[in-house]
Amino acid sequence: MFDIEEELKKLPQKPGVYLMKNEKEEIIYVGKAVNLKNRVRQYFQSSKNQLPKVQAMVQHIKEFEYIITDSELEALLLECNLIKKHRPFYNVLLKDDKAYPYIKITNEAFPRILMTRKMQKDKAKYFGPITDAFAVKETIDTIHKLWPIRKCKRNLPKDIGKERPCLHYHIGQCSAPCDGKISQQQYQKMIEQAEQFIHGKHEQIIKKMEKEMYQASENMEFEKAAALRDKILSVKSIAQKQKMANTGLGDCDVAAFVRAHDEGLAQMFFIRGGKMTGREQYRLHSVENRTRSEVMTEFIKQFYSGTAFVPKEILLQEEIVPEEKVLLEQFLAEKRGSKVLFTVPKKGEKQKLVDLAWKNAMISFEQFGERLKREEQRTIGAMKEIQDVLGLPDKLERVEAYDISNTQGFESVGAMVVFENGKAKHSDYRKFKIKTVVGPNDFASMQEVITRRFQHGVKERMEGKEGNFSRMPDLILMDGGVIQVHAAQEVLSSFGMDIPVCGMIKDEKHRTRGIIFQEQEILLPPHSEGFKLLTRIQDEVHRFAIEYHRKLREEKAFHSVLDDIANIGKVRKKALLQKFGTIEAIAKAEVEELLTVPQMTIQAAEEVYQFFRQIKK
Repeated sequence: MFDIEEELKKLPQKPGVYLMKNEKEEIIYVGKAVNLKNRVRQYFQSSKNQLPKVQAMVQHIKEFEYIITDSELEALLLECNLIKKHRPFYNVLLKDDKAYPYIKITNEAFPRILMTRKMQKDKAKYFGPITDAFAVKETIDTIHKLWPIRKCKRNLPKDIGKERPCLHYHIGQCSAPCDGKISQQQYQKMIEQAEQFIHGKHEQIIKKMEKEMYQASENMEFEKAAALRDKILSVKSIAQKQKMANTGLGDCDVAAFVRAHDEGLAQMFFIRGGKMTGREQYRLHSVENRTRSEVMTEFIKQFYSGTAFVPKEILLQEEIVPEEKVLLEQFLAEKRGSKVLFTVPKKGEKQKLVDLAWKNAMISFEQFGERLKREEQRTIGAMKEIQDVLGLPDKLERVEAYDISNTQGFESVGAMVVFENGKAKHSDYRKFKIKTVVGPNDFASMQEVITRRFQHGVKERMEGKEGNFSRMPDLILMDGGVIQVHAAQEVLSSFGMDIPVCGMIKDEKHRTRGIIFQEQEILLPPHSEGFKLLTRIQDEVHRFAIEYHRKLREEKAFHSVLDDIANIGKVRKKALLQKFGTIEAIAKAEVEELLTVPQMTIQAAEEVYQFFRQIKK
């Protein structure tokens, strides 16, 4: 039993990060402190001066953990990482930030430029995150049209000369470093120009290209001059699409936000070389009962912990919390390599930019406000409806649904789909090939699937792992009636678990009708969001099970006698059939004939020859 009063006495007077947990051992808040003892104790003292949000959170704290760091700066970095990892309910959160793409320049002798959704510590250069994936792809496509930068994954310079240049070289979209047709120095110049293009420094690129074009024209290299002319027109066209004329501000970012109740939207403008080269929007969560300064501080911390480029100046709509400002400036200065200035402008061009960012945030927030409400009704609201109709005491967050699919017992499979807060969580979907049941026995098959799922979960918890199975569901839905419900309940009982189980039943037209719970059939209003969510879940688990079953049937259908021969895999099987046409022709072939297939070895040919001779005997 965790005794909070006793644990508070053990807290060290050192910098670090603390993690607040609820009765389910879920992390509900992550914070940092210069002095862990003083900071954590504040939560459990008189609540008179605490914000309503803090008061509500403290009621749910059943235990806490802490991690000591060497400095407050280390605590800041760790706090950002833990917030991104655990997505605690009471922290200000940037929603869906993991999905945003970046432009990446790889750290290679002959770099590539590509789109990625994951930043790695690989010494590559990353630009972003950028919410518009189409804009990223368009930028990279334009770069490849302007500069013949390679797209292949060859290991250069190790593989230079080993293979002929690919099609991209022959159509003028690659400079063929794989064949030594460009030096590393020349190639690097192209990469530098492409990087300037990404930063929006179009004028420098245009001047350089114009100089090369005039030089080519003087040398009577008219094709080269024409190609450069077309590239210049492309760059000018893109430059004209910039949203703003030269501001004279150099490189800076602009941040503003709006909020209503517990949701908000932050707007970022990116000024590079005095021009606005892009803008991004980020949804915020858990902003209610926070001061505007606190919201801005949390947003800036999380945004710059995940982005590669830090400008020399950041224009803000609100001041950074005073006790955080020095630390944040130190953090960003170390990341940039030089001093970073926070400015809250009151007049002039900078103040106009902040106002413009705020107006854009307001417009966008109003546009998605209604959509956000509708989305919440069909997800979290629908889960609440199901919780209420079942009379469950705890909030429904994670729901798992199961189904069995087979053809008269052939290739029986099980499927598990997961919905969290009313949305499908595809990363947690699981397939099960039935191993212990022979024939069409859905009851036994379902018990095998449920048993394997919870065995995995118990094992992960005992090993202290945070895997996809360690998180237990708040509700289990079975595709079927009372029989399927009983199958799950027996397994849960054997594990000593008390998780509510419902059966999803269908009408004579094979459409969702209602649910079975505690031996009773419950019908939800057909037009309610709860009913629609149940229908989506039942259709999804059925689809997932059938697709897996169909895949196994197709794989079985493609099985041939060649699959039973040693040393004959998919490649050799395909090559033999392409060469001889039929199994009968392969069976009649001599070893010498089999060896005419390039993929075959003497041993493999002997195996095929002997296999068919033994069959004839």
